[in-house]
Amino acid sequence: MVYFQNVEKIKFEGAASKNPYAFKFYNPQEKIGGKTMEEILRYAVSYWHTFTMDGSDPFGAGSMNRPWDKFSGLDLAKARVEASFEFYEKMDVPFFCFHDIDIAPEGSNLKESNQNLDVIVSMIKDYMKNSKAKLLWNTANNFTHPRFVHGAATSSNADVFAYSAAKVKKGLEIGKELGALNYVFWGGREGYDTLLNTNMKLELDNLSRFYHMAVDYAKEIGFEAQFLIEPKPKEPSTHQYDYDVATAHAFLQSYGLENSFKFNIEANHATLAGHTFEHELHYARINNMLGSVDANQGNPLLGWDTDEFPTDLWTTTLAMYEILQNGGLGKGGLNFDAKVRRASFEPEDLFHAHIAGMDAFAVGLRVAQNLIDDKVLENVVDDRYKTYKEGIGLDIVEGNTDFHKLEAYAFGLQDIKQTSGRLEQIKATINQYLLQSFNK
Repeated sequence: MVYFQNVEKIKFEGAASKNPYAFKFYNPQEKIGGKTMEEILRYAVSYWHTFTMDGSDPFGAGSMNRPWDKFSGLDLAKARVEASFEFYEKMDVPFFCFHDIDIAPEGSNLKESNQNLDVIVSMIKDYMKNSKAKLLWNTANNFTHPRFVHGAATSSNADVFAYSAAKVKKGLEIGKELGALNYVFWGGREGYDTLLNTNMKLELDNLSRFYHMAVDYAKEIGFEAQFLIEPKPKEPSTHQYDYDVATAHAFLQSYGLENSFKFNIEANHATLAGHTFEHELHYARINNMLGSVDANQGNPLLGWDTDEFPTDLWTTTLAMYEILQNGGLGKGGLNFDAKVRRASFEPEDLFHAHIAGMDAFAVGLRVAQNLIDDKVLENVVDDRYKTYKEGIGLDIVEGNTDFHKLEAYAFGLQDIKQTSGRLEQIKATINQYLLQSFNK
């Protein structure tokens, strides 16, 4: 069955194209810095927002009627697989991602749920044989069902901990069977609403035990995927233990897990934590912890996780700057953990949204590479910290001084000369590079 009858394969037509079903800036085979755009950007489609979301929100019922919605149960799950691979082919994306309950309905018990998963995983595996689309990452949804009301690995109920572990065990097995490059842990309810009834130490200890068991089981079955933690500060919990990259990094270091995990960084989660997207990417990069990216954006007028498709070229440029400085994303990719707006309810809107996001990051890639080639930001930073390249600054960096020597040096200072940070000039230069990219 064809689910998107009105859409042909999306191709690159260039910036002058008026075709809404064409890429204007994303040319998969165009080389940037020696690699193709497809190799660098590694786009992925999120199964949940694209094929299961119905547009419902706290104030309204679902607004989206998809061609596959006429089915139910396992028949619906099978139809979504068919629709998804048609979508991957027409968008020409190399990867996709899913949670377990995205692809198969939960049964009356865990064994029945796993049986449903086996049916759909077998179907996905067959479709992958004739598709370029591979599994970037999979994960277990340990947050939607009421059993996770108090968390999963951090639940106050040991039975829930066990149930959550069994779901992740199955997820690791599915990841290995489908050749997943990564496995994601998103602690949707791994946190607390109040400390008044919370044993934080026990919950954190249990979370580390859970992660260690996952690492051990992956080794046991020979699943060599990269493990990723996806930070988020709040929502649905008041406070989540993986608040941001720095907090989650400290947790990993505290429990001896820093060599087993990297981070899957989502733009909208960064802003919810009070950071910019590039801040989270940068912190992860300088600590060798940048693994993959959930590409979306939030609405600055709203205070929650809106998961909009990324269209802000300034943000995509700075994000791609960090990714390129990282040497790329390795096993990771740019997963569009983004959803069309509730009023964009036609199936074709899924294509328009992905085209917009893919073009936005393609522009960011081009501009970021030009900034790197011209050493624009590197020169700015090098000049700003030039006092650490000689004299007392070099002694500080190389550990050849102490408080006694620094005091003696400071006593001899008559005046400390500062230089401007030139922030406005730097921003204007980035804008200049952005605008120039459209004239090439």
